[in-house]
Amino acid sequence: MLNNDILRRLRYTFDFTDTQMITLFQHGGSTVTREQVSSWLKKEDAQGFVSLNDKNLAIFLNGLIIDKRGAREEQPPKPEAKLTNNMVMMKLKIALNLRADDVLALLALANFKISKHELSAFFRRAGHKQYRECLDQVLRNFLQGMQLKYHDKVEGRAFDWGEH
Repeated sequence: MLNNDILRRLRYTFDFTDTQMITLFQHGGSTVTREQVSSWLKKEDAQGFVSLNDKNLAIFLNGLIIDKRGAREEQPPKPEAKLTNNMVMMKLKIALNLRADDVLALLALANFKISKHELSAFFRRAGHKQYRECLDQVLRNFLQGMQLKYHDKVEGRAFDWGEH
């Protein structure tokens, strides 16, 4: 999945304004302009489209975690130079404070069913014998389930992150 698609889906799901997007990048430790955000949100065939690299998506996701869960007392997380679908799912799981059952429920909303054991394999460290690569189809369905669950609950740009 393209990083730009992930960013667009998250913006739509939570109805983030440009200002909120910029703030999330700031929480993640980067200063971005409205023009940069706009160029990342454009469709691939649109004039002015700029591809969002892994590091900037990691910064955004780290900012989302900090915004929703609070900053750690220790140093803020360093953005990964290379992101995988597994890492994106993990960061979203952390940001939304989801348990395995919550993730499975979101996937089920998108009519995608996997077992708890299959899901746990996505959250293991790469190299672990039970580790399994999260394919685009799984991440796409997870984002779709998030959209179905959370998009209608966004009212006037305020969102109750405590609800599951």
